[in-house]
Amino acid sequence: MAFILFGYDQGVFSGIVGNQNFLDVIGHPGAGLLGIIVSIYNLGCFSGCILTFCFADYFGRRRAMWIAMVWIIVGASLQCSSYSVTQVMVGRFVTGIGTGIETSTVPMYQSELSHAHQRGRLVCSEALFVGVGIVIAYWFDYGMNFVGGAIAWRLPVGFQITFTFVVIFLVFGIPESPRYLYNQGRAKEGLQVLCDVYNKEPEHPEIVKEQQDILDAIEMEAHRGKGWLELFKPDRVQTRKRILLAYGMQFMNQVGGINLVVYFVPTVLQENVGLTRNLSLLLGGVINCMFVIGSFVPALLVDRIGRRQPMMWGSLGLGISMMMIAVLLSFKGSANEHATSSASVAFFFTYMLIFGASVNCIPWCYVPEILPLHARAKGTAIGISSNWLWNFVIVMITPVIITRLQWKAYLIFMCTNLAFIPLVYFCYPETANLTLEEIDHLYTQPGVSARKIAKDLRMQRARGINPLAQDLVRSDSKGGLEHVEDFVAERKTDDYRSV
Repeated sequence: MAFILFGYDQGVFSGIVGNQNFLDVIGHPGAGLLGIIVSIYNLGCFSGCILTFCFADYFGRRRAMWIAMVWIIVGASLQCSSYSVTQVMVGRFVTGIGTGIETSTVPMYQSELSHAHQRGRLVCSEALFVGVGIVIAYWFDYGMNFVGGAIAWRLPVGFQITFTFVVIFLVFGIPESPRYLYNQGRAKEGLQVLCDVYNKEPEHPEIVKEQQDILDAIEMEAHRGKGWLELFKPDRVQTRKRILLAYGMQFMNQVGGINLVVYFVPTVLQENVGLTRNLSLLLGGVINCMFVIGSFVPALLVDRIGRRQPMMWGSLGLGISMMMIAVLLSFKGSANEHATSSASVAFFFTYMLIFGASVNCIPWCYVPEILPLHARAKGTAIGISSNWLWNFVIVMITPVIITRLQWKAYLIFMCTNLAFIPLVYFCYPETANLTLEEIDHLYTQPGVSARKIAKDLRMQRARGINPLAQDLVRSDSKGGLEHVEDFVAERKTDDYRSV
């Protein structure tokens, strides 16, 4: 529900920026000011990520979600009652703060409550629901377009408050993150949550192992200081590098040009393709349905196909789609202008379908899981802030580049998408089916690439080697056989004794 709200917020203004009553209220701004009005929401989201960075470890996951909903309620109320540009902009900024907190918290919370073999599809399903929210917003806007008057834009903007009340109610029924509780020294509560979520007794081997993995991760990271500058100092688990990877993954989510389509596809279809306002709105709604259809692929299969491959073939498909749009729109002014411009619409469909199946979902899953426990809240906030900062930049410049560059604007996004393929191949390890604590060990062996360690772990599992043996190998390197015997005795489980 939180990510349906997020998607609804993302999509609702696409059908409003061309509404005559709305334009009368804000004084028919030029392309530059219109870009700022739309994109200031993303600047608010960036600010929300900064607040999460500062206070997430104090408030916890559940309270952060409640706080986010309060900001959104206040912002939506300001927007739907607006009678000036200033009030619209303030309302969008305040709403953005809530969305920034929400999007920094929910994927992290989901990751911390999921089994390793389910984590990918559970977190990726959130991005699927972003598409659901965008489609709801588009079709709501399209229907209200026939009503006319102020209600045609005030009601869609105000409707987002409905989702916030649902989220507030649902959070009452969920537990706090067990990893957050352990990290705060509340081990008894954390153990109870693990038992409740997995429906097992405290003595069950799975619960014992999960608890010990969390405690080992906390111990491994215990020497670090608490200040935010500590995140960027060299350490045993390469926190700085992993935060940069998280930031870069969300950078890829935005700089491929998605918000040119999400926010401005009706405007693009009118100005670049030459369609009527009604047909542009209608096609915009159908194009965004492709977003949802594509998102079913990672939501169902991401734990089988992994994270790296969808990012690479997805970036290739997005680059080709942008190239074809640019080529077909470049015939403007020729005898074949109408035919080629109409043909370009097909590649807006392929773009949204491929984006939903790849670059839309993977970053939301990858960011919280690549980060170590001590930096997960702050690091997730930094990673998601990349999404909102570059979202702001793209949305702000899109009206200008569409007007001035015309078809050449799409070549920019063709280049960025194609550049992401080698970046993912050389820099990003595969994290599918590894526990959050196992991912730590991808970065604890100097001179060995994380990609190679991840590959070895999966090969060992495929060959039937008990992954618990890895704990014993690491333990033996610390103190020899005597230490191993102590290590096994502390765990008191048949699994470790047999290993």
